[in-house]
Amino acid sequence: MPPEEPQIHESAQGPAANPAPSRSAQTPRPVPGPRPAAARPGRPGPSPAAASRAGGAPRPAPPAPRVPQQAAKPGPRPSGPVPAAPAAPAAVVTEPSVSTAVPQVQLIPAPAQGALDAAEETVDLLLDNGRAPGDILVLTTGEAHPWAAHELSFGEASYWAQHDAGDDVFYADAAQADRADARPVVVFAANGGSEDLVARALPVALGRAATLLIVCGDPQQFDSVLGAGV
Repeated sequence: MPPEEPQIHESAQGPAANPAPSRSAQTPRPVPGPRPAAARPGRPGPSPAAASRAGGAPRPAPPAPRVPQQAAKPGPRPSGPVPAAPAAPAAVVTEPSVSTAVPQVQLIPAPAQGALDAAEETVDLLLDNGRAPGDILVLTTGEAHPWAAHELSFGEASYWAQHDAGDDVFYADAAQADRADARPVVVFAANGGSEDLVARALPVALGRAATLLIVCGDPQQFDSVLGAGV
């Protein structure tokens, strides 16, 4: 008898038949979710809720495209003459526009009791119109100005030193007008004193005024000194 052929069992198949050794299964990676679409010009970006679900912070929406503005077209011009703007009220104190060798003289009528107040209002108006404080000298014929009385209490040397500094309004007795230096504007307040004092001090005040002399008081006191045309 021929020898029996060996039987091949299914379990004894080659290495390819044997199952591969078991390996530990890897943890599946999470599939990334959809990313928020990038905002396009002229379109709003994703809503905050959608961005939070996607795991990212909401991005601000880009500004909307600017629409070029049309240039404003000039309106029709009014026919006929254009009305002029109303003129400003004239000031009480007017100064010469052109410097002259002889100063101009202005008179502000006031009683002797109100001459000093009129002089104070004149100084305020001059300062409001742009005059520098050092341009103004105030002379009084009667009671001294409160500022002068206060400064003289510290001595005449300190008082006249402020006059020499020339950086502020200076108040002096009209009897001492010849001691004061010339200034662009002199305000003469006839607030008392004798007629003889006024007659002597007023020409000196006129000589101390470079461009303008303003006299506050009774006009009848000045007619004989400055002329009736003042």
